[in-house]
Amino acid sequence: MGRQPKLGLALGSGGARGWAHLGVLSVLDEMGLRADILAGASMGALVGAAEAGGVRGELEDWAGALTQSKFLGLVDLRLSSGGLLEGREIASVLGEWGLDCEIGSLAVPFTAVATNLETGREVWLDDGPLLPAVRASLSIPGLFAPQHLNGRWLVDGGLSNPVPISVARAKGADVIVAVNPNAKPSGRVWVPQPTTESLWSRLAGALPDAVRPDGPPDDQDQPRAPQGADVVAASLDMLTEYLRRTRAAADPADVLIDIDLSEFSTLAFFEAETAIAAGRAAAEAARPQIEAAMARHG
Repeated sequence: MGRQPKLGLALGSGGARGWAHLGVLSVLDEMGLRADILAGASMGALVGAAEAGGVRGELEDWAGALTQSKFLGLVDLRLSSGGLLEGREIASVLGEWGLDCEIGSLAVPFTAVATNLETGREVWLDDGPLLPAVRASLSIPGLFAPQHLNGRWLVDGGLSNPVPISVARAKGADVIVAVNPNAKPSGRVWVPQPTTESLWSRLAGALPDAVRPDGPPDDQDQPRAPQGADVVAASLDMLTEYLRRTRAAADPADVLIDIDLSEFSTLAFFEAETAIAAGRAAAEAARPQIEAAMARHG
């Protein structure tokens, strides 16, 4: 009888869509599978760190209880910091459950992927303190401020390796299940988001008058312009999807779980249940592929 193959999970970027990873992990639990290697970019790093540290349940409970008002309470406006939001609190929530620790002390080998702002190269964070590593990987350009770590300014890992299959492979995984919460229907990147518009309006209300975005046009027959966060998110989606496809063509996963959440805002951190349910449904559909991949390498 062959040995149990090492299962590696590559958890992709996607802002709030990344809550879908929680749904995928719950299905793997039901299949009797736990990751031996975890690699995550952006929200994939946050969920991956929680999984590696044994606090996924706490994170899911926290996400489920998060409302728009509570999310805004985590926001720390710092216009001079390189992003609209300071964003420390989102990653630091892991510290409340005992994960203000070294990456090497986690129960499962874990790597957070970030991007060096100066060189554009990806950075693998697999040792040192966990919280700033996750915070760096989460630093969506224009929204969250960059993280200074080990003499480098780091931003979102999705800019260089949006679904870090290569990391899981390099760390020794036999079977790699990759999760892409940013799957898009053909020919569509941006979908207008009423939820994002409301959130963006509340954020804009906290800005000084001199930098506050203009209101709607006087001509009410004109369509409302896309909100700032939507423009940033859609632009990043275009970039990361091209990059993901390019990298996957050269280094494919054994199983790719694509989750279409294009009508779910990347800022809707307070609507986790929708994303989690989508993750569960996509993982259930992929069960036969996962079982076959594990059997093939067993």
